[in-house]
Amino acid sequence: MYPARALRVILEPNLSTARPTTVCIKPSSHFQGANIYVEWDGQLHLLVSEAEEPRLRQVSCFSTRTPERVALFLQASPQQDISRRTASFQYELLSNQSTTGPDFQKMALVEAMCRPCDNMELLMAICSSDFVVRGSIQNISHDLENHVSQVEVAALQVYRQKNQIFREEKSTGEWRGPVKTLLQCKVKKGDGDFLFTGNEHFGEAWLGCAPRFKEFRDVYQIASKKGANPCEFQFD
Repeated sequence: MYPARALRVILEPNLSTARPTTVCIKPSSHFQGANIYVEWDGQLHLLVSEAEEPRLRQVSCFSTRTPERVALFLQASPQQDISRRTASFQYELLSNQSTTGPDFQKMALVEAMCRPCDNMELLMAICSSDFVVRGSIQNISHDLENHVSQVEVAALQVYRQKNQIFREEKSTGEWRGPVKTLLQCKVKKGDGDFLFTGNEHFGEAWLGCAPRFKEFRDVYQIASKKGANPCEFQFD
């Protein structure tokens, strides 16, 4: 708050499981008073500019080559009056070696692949996803500028969610929530119930595996008879 001079921020991964890490930075909508740089190969590279219009600011991601701490620099902009300025941001450290570019959409592509999940990926998804929800598609909207589609889900049952993405509407008593995916996936509205799984990034749900619920039930029951389920799933 009230940024002045410069501040060095160290992001340090869990050393017990250290490996090359993807770092993502998301500035707040009211980010003011400073620029954010990352120290890379002995040089500073601009990540977030105060001069950029807030609506144009997106998540910036970059990959570390080695499992070491990451140094960020918040350099204050010269101001006559520093009051009411706050340079705030969120960050995520992702142990994902397949993400190499500074484009958040490439990271999302890893998390929400457009191709259908195979049976083993589906069974793993119900074990490791941030959210697992049975529901139907109510509406789909497309953000052409950011190459993102948003699926409005009416949830019949919320089996698990990390945060309150899916909420109960007081007026109707229905549970609803938004799930994002890539525009390239060309998601379409389908009838019937689906099992929506995926992970959260900066408070937003990104779609992973999403089979029809009946198909998921069949896959799970077959694997259960073979003792091949990586985790238990309670349908009711």
